[in-house]
Amino acid sequence: MVSDKKVSMIVDTAKKPAVAGDLAALGGRKLVYIRAVAAIDVIDDLGDEFGDFEVDLEADTVLYSVHASDGERIALVGDRDLAFAAARQYEMNPVSVH
Repeated sequence: MVSDKKVSMIVDTAKKPAVAGDLAALGGRKLVYIRAVAAIDVIDDLGDEFGDFEVDLEADTVLYSVHASDGERIALVGDRDLAFAAARQYEMNPVSVH
């Protein structure tokens, strides 16, 4: 069924970028967002609370970040297909964002 109702979340990103609340309103709890990130941008987040966990990644490695609808990162995965499969395994609906 197609609705004539306008969605207030559609914005001209050149004027106003979408924020976490916009994404949450679009997808609810079951929708997760997957995007490519450079390992160098998230390398500090890969350690444990004591800083003892060591990860050996090249700076130009691409990881895939899985985000809840509120924008919180819930996973980092080394392969795009695996990120989508993992989300589906947990009964979530993954979509790609850039």
